Amino acid sequence: MSRIPTGWKTRRNAELGLLGFAMLIVLTFSATVEANQFDSLQPNFWIPAALLSLLFLGLHVVVRFTAPFADPVLLPAVALINGIGVGFLRRLDLARAIATDKPMPGIFADTGGRQLAWTLLSLILAAVLLVVVRDHKIVSRYAYTLGLAGIVLMMIPAVLPASISEVNGAKLWIRLGGVSIQPGEFAKLALVSFFAYYLVRKREVLSLASHRFLGIDFPRGRDLGPVVTVWLFSLLILVFEKDLGTALLYFGLFIVTLYVATERASWLIIGLLLFFGGVYVAYLLGASVGGPFANFYDRAEVWLNPFDDENYNRIGGSYQLVQGLLGLGTGGLFGSGPGAGSPGEVPEVRTDFIFAGLGEEIGLFGLSALLVTYLLIVERGLRAALAVRDSFGKLVAGGLAFTLGLQVFVILGGITGLIPLTGQTTPFLSAGGSSLMANWLLIAMLLRISDAARRPATSGGSPERPGPKKAPTQLHGAMTEVIKP
Repeated sequence: MSRIPTGWKTRRNAELGLLGFAMLIVLTFSATVEANQFDSLQPNFWIPAALLSLLFLGLHVVVRFTAPFADPVLLPAVALINGIGVGFLRRLDLARAIATDKPMPGIFADTGGRQLAWTLLSLILAAVLLVVVRDHKIVSRYAYTLGLAGIVLMMIPAVLPASISEVNGAKLWIRLGGVSIQPGEFAKLALVSFFAYYLVRKREVLSLASHRFLGIDFPRGRDLGPVVTVWLFSLLILVFEKDLGTALLYFGLFIVTLYVATERASWLIIGLLLFFGGVYVAYLLGASVGGPFANFYDRAEVWLNPFDDENYNRIGGSYQLVQGLLGLGTGGLFGSGPGAGSPGEVPEVRTDFIFAGLGEEIGLFGLSALLVTYLLIVERGLRAALAVRDSFGKLVAGGLAFTLGLQVFVILGGITGLIPLTGQTTPFLSAGGSSLMANWLLIAMLLRISDAARRPATSGGSPERPGPKKAPTQLHGAMTEVIKP
C-alpha cells in the first residue's frame, strides 16, 4: 500500500462500522426466519450470518490495504443485499425440508448453502482483481481483446443447441453436466471496458452535429455506424437468444455510455427509436411470420394479457407472472414477516422471481428499502465516475453503475408487469454463481476506480484534494466537462 499523507482519512473504519451494521440486519433476518419457521430459534441459526461476516471482513481487509481511499459505502451496501439473498434462499430450503419431512439442510447444503459457497468464490475473485489491477487504466490496454471476448460470450448461447442453452424459453446458459454458466454476465463487464476505450478515442467525431431539429443537435449520418452495429447485435440477441432484457441491457449500456461521452441528447433519442422500433417490428413478424420471432411474440402476449385463461394455463404462459403479482399483493405494506409467508407458491422464486417472494414477506416498505440500497450503490458508482480524473475511468465507472441499475429495472419491470419477462437474475440476490461472481467483479472495479478518484494528488510533498474546483450541476455535463481536453 502506498504511503497515506498525514491528515487524510481513508474512511475504512466507517466502512467497517457500516459492514457490522449490515451483518446485524442479516443476523436479525435469519433469526426472524427461524423463529417463524420453527416457533423458536435453533442453536445454529447464527452460523450463516457469522460466516458471511467473516467473508466480508476478509474483503474489507483486502480493500484496506489495496484500495485505502475507496468509497466506504459500496462494500457494506452490497454485503447487505448479498446477505439477505443467502438468508432468503436458506429460508426456502428450510420450508421445503419441513414440507417434505426431511432433515434440516446443512450450512453448505441446498440452494442457500451453494449460494454461500458461491459468495466465498466471488469475494476471492473480487480480492484478486483488487490485488492484480492496481490501476484501472491498465484495463484499457486489452480493450479490443475484451471487446472480442464480450461478443463471443454474448453469442455462444445463441449458437448452441437448446438442450444445453435454453431455460424457460431464453437461451442464455451453457449447461454441461451439473454445471450451469451464464456467459452474458461476464460479457457485460468486457463490453463496458471496450465501449469506454472506443468512445474516449471517438468522442470528438461522434459529438459533431450535422443539423439541428427541435433544438436538438443530431449527428452526421456517417457516424451512425457503431450505433447501428450494436443495434443489430441487440436484435440478434432478442431473436436468437429470445430475451428482451439482455438485448435492452447491452444496447442501453452502449447508448448511455455514448451519451455520457458526447453530451448529445440526440444519441438517446436515436437509440430509443431504434430499439423500440426494432422490438415492435419483431413483435409484428412474430404474429405474422413466426419462426425465430415467435418466442418474443408469445412473451409479449403473456405480458399484455397475463390473466387471460389461455395464457394462464398453457405451458410457458403467464402462471408465474400472475403468482408473482399475487405474492406482491399479498405482502401489502409491511409483509407477513421473514419466514411467515408462502413464497414457494411462486415459480422460479429462487432466481427470476426472488423480488416477488421477498415482497410477500417484507412488504412494500422492505422492498423499497432494498431498492434504495441498490440506488445507493448506483449513485456511489456514478459519484466515482464524476470524481475520477481520466476519461477512461469515467466511462467505465459510469457504464458499470448504469449496467447494475438497468439490470435491476429490467428484472423488477418484468415481475411487476411493466415490461415483458426477462431471463435476467437479480444482482446479489438470486441463486446462481455466474451472476454473483460477475457482479462482485463489477463492484471490485468500482472500488478500484473510486480509490483513484478519492486518492489525494500530491505535488511537492503536500496533499492536494482531488476533484473539480466547482461542483457539477448535472451528471452528463460534469462528465463531459472533465472529459473534454
